Amino acid sequence: MTTSVDSFADLGLSDSLLKTLAEIGYESPSPIQAECIPVLLEGHDLIGMAQTGTGKTAAFALPLMEQIDVRLTKPQALILTPTRELAIQVAEALQSYAKNLPGFHVLPIYGGQSYTIQLKQLARGAHVIVGTPGRVMDHLERKTLNLDCLKTMVLDEADEMLRMGFIDDVEWILERTPEQHQTALFSATMPEQIRRVAQKYLVEPREIKIKAATATVAAIRQVYWQVSGMHKLDALTRILEVEEDFDAAIIFVRTKNATVELADKLAARGYAAAALNGDLNQQMRERVIEQLKSGALDIVIATDVAARGIDVPRVSHVVNYDIPYDTEAYVHRIGRTGRAGRTGNAILFVAPREIRMLRTIERATRQPIAPLTLPSRADVTNKRVADFKGKVAEVLNAEGLDFFANIVSQIAEEQDIGVEEVAAALCQMAQEGKPLQIPGEDPVARPAFRDERRPASFGERDSKPRFEDRGERPRFEGRGDKPRFEERSERPRFDDKPKRSAPSSDMVRYRIDVGRDHGVQVKDIVGAIANEAGIESRFIGRIGLYDESSTVELPAGMPAEAANALKRTRVRGVPINLRPDEGRPDAGGERTFKKKPYAER
Repeated sequence: MTTSVDSFADLGLSDSLLKTLAEIGYESPSPIQAECIPVLLEGHDLIGMAQTGTGKTAAFALPLMEQIDVRLTKPQALILTPTRELAIQVAEALQSYAKNLPGFHVLPIYGGQSYTIQLKQLARGAHVIVGTPGRVMDHLERKTLNLDCLKTMVLDEADEMLRMGFIDDVEWILERTPEQHQTALFSATMPEQIRRVAQKYLVEPREIKIKAATATVAAIRQVYWQVSGMHKLDALTRILEVEEDFDAAIIFVRTKNATVELADKLAARGYAAAALNGDLNQQMRERVIEQLKSGALDIVIATDVAARGIDVPRVSHVVNYDIPYDTEAYVHRIGRTGRAGRTGNAILFVAPREIRMLRTIERATRQPIAPLTLPSRADVTNKRVADFKGKVAEVLNAEGLDFFANIVSQIAEEQDIGVEEVAAALCQMAQEGKPLQIPGEDPVARPAFRDERRPASFGERDSKPRFEDRGERPRFEGRGDKPRFEERSERPRFDDKPKRSAPSSDMVRYRIDVGRDHGVQVKDIVGAIANEAGIESRFIGRIGLYDESSTVELPAGMPAEAANALKRTRVRGVPINLRPDEGRPDAGGERTFKKKPYAER
């Protein structure tokens, strides 16, 4: 049964952390936090079954923070995550929780980042390491990461690490941790392999299972813009200008300082905007809300806590300028619009590494969140011109224009020009510091290596590699969304020289120095590329396995940083040495029976 706790103060956290949580805007713990924090503070090992978006990062991070001795500049906690995006996200959360802990240092280590940078930071000393299994293994092998002082070990999204082929690496790391330490394992599901790991490495763990809350918000139009190529503030103002039926908006940010900063910037651009945060007393808060209701304000920038309970029917839009920490916060936020039977609009700004959280929100709300195309300069110009024409039309229908018509005639006669030129000059004067045309150019869209489309159906993964040579065959059983693989007992027969199809024009075929003789499977290659280079598995093309090497198709125009990271990547402990394929297959031949992508089946 889920524990109901109204305040973080009831969980036994220190005053320093409670102060930080209040400043961040955390009001009351989520169910996973209420259940896990006391257990971890008591020193027990723990198995937590919870979906992403339930607030589990704080559930393990806050107790972990209580055990950190900042005077000891050695790793005291290690958090393993399946992807570098999640590693960065967790590290940022820890850094925010350490706001009132001077000297605290958290270090994310992951593939795709320079070893030199990581080595310097490790030499300087870090209290918490957040890393992906492959890169943590590398540092342990190089003896550049020392776990002798480890107090806490966290496995975050263990089932995802299993799916990506990292579970052997995880066990290798667990075997090299001190005997005396606390271990917390979090997983959305509990496959047999994860259960086996838990039984082997955890000591009398407490098991906590939290069912993710779901919500239906069908009356609200939900869209997202993936932050790219333009400053968020510029994008925000463009979007607000062209949104249909805009009346008033609440814009959500994470910190109190951000509310003031953004309110000032919007006010400087001509918007009637004000900040709403925990520093305002009740009288000032009520005044801001009353101004929003009356139309004296059109935009309020707020934190989650400050916006609780706001019920203003004219709020037509909610903008998540900063993505929320969990799905419950998102549902509360967008609930500020679409009230009293009206329709509403919710806009979410998503950084590329936050796409996972977007998918989690979609599953929790059971609603698709469609990508929003950023309005172009022409779109904004057309909207401004239309508004300007509307205002001119209103004045033309009014009486008492004879006096001004006479002035226009006089100017035309004195300057020896036509009335149209006088009107053009007056239009330019009437812009009032807000030009009808936006100067500059639209940003050029960057090649996307992240999934910017919603999954075909909810419950399906948004990352599906295309399988060509598997040595393994997907077999779907039951209602789960994950393929189960069974090894082929026999190799299919082929001609001595297998046919090699050319990669599509937007893909390039590469060769790597690992193959069947190294015990490599397709999932190992997919996991390594996705983790080290940050390329979503749906962008990974056909993979061919040979005896001593393999081929893989990757997007053309791959960034140099990603390519360099892959050249240093290891699979099953072997450097893959990625380079363009010159079409010289091994003597063992390639298994190339072609299969359709999952999406086509």
